[in-house]
Amino acid sequence: MDKNHIDGNTAINQDELILQQQRQIEKEISETTPLVSELQTISTLDAEYNDDPVYSSKVKDLASKYEALRHTRPDGNCFFRAFAYSYLEYLINNREDYEQFKEKVASSKERLISLGLPQFTLEDFYETFMEVIQRVAPPENADEDNSGALSELHRLFNEQGFSDYVVVYLRLITSGQIEENADFYADFIGGYASVKEFRHQVVEPMYKESDHIHIIAICTALGVGVRVEYMDRGDGGQVKAHDFPEDKTPRVYLLYRPGHYDILYAKVSTPTDDIPDS
Repeated sequence: MDKNHIDGNTAINQDELILQQQRQIEKEISETTPLVSELQTISTLDAEYNDDPVYSSKVKDLASKYEALRHTRPDGNCFFRAFAYSYLEYLINNREDYEQFKEKVASSKERLISLGLPQFTLEDFYETFMEVIQRVAPPENADEDNSGALSELHRLFNEQGFSDYVVVYLRLITSGQIEENADFYADFIGGYASVKEFRHQVVEPMYKESDHIHIIAICTALGVGVRVEYMDRGDGGQVKAHDFPEDKTPRVYLLYRPGHYDILYAKVSTPTDDIPDS
């Protein structure tokens, strides 16, 4: 038998094995990790870094500013899922901002169609996104209990169908923002032949990780301020905060560790849920 043929079959078998291993890992993650977790104290991070003095000092620094977090599933969609959950949670407690956001998103479909995104692609994702917004509406009276909306938010974001459709629609909004301001974003997409290629390969597909361009675009499109706390091996024993955009008050707080985003709760803005002790 031709040696080249044998080598080719070996390479194919190795690729199939790698794919099988990846699918098994993804299956295990989906079975054991919720899309968005219950609230946890910052101290729960200690278990991940108790033998690492650099990260342990950063957990302490983080705990001085934040009292709780929610983990998101590490599936490449964590930024958009964390962003959407966190901002909708904020809106449940802020009726006026909720109404403004609902109005802005309601007009987004026609804007995206005008930018060239096909209507048949947008329709289902838009309708589901609007349904989620409606189902987590804050009470009419600020004094009324909003626990029902908060509970519904958590339930919907842990239902794969609703949760993923929200992510998809936010990706499309992000893509539209980049397309509308292509000259600006073209300076930040090294390695891609065009803005269109970047949008189609990195922004719109599910399970693609997000970076600064995605954050800037979605914040600009929706008028939302986001603070990301970066926890890596740099900057001594402190986490480094970066606001997007710098001149806007953050309404969403996220923790970034290489390749992953989780939701943070600042001490000045305590969530209504009870935080477990461990």
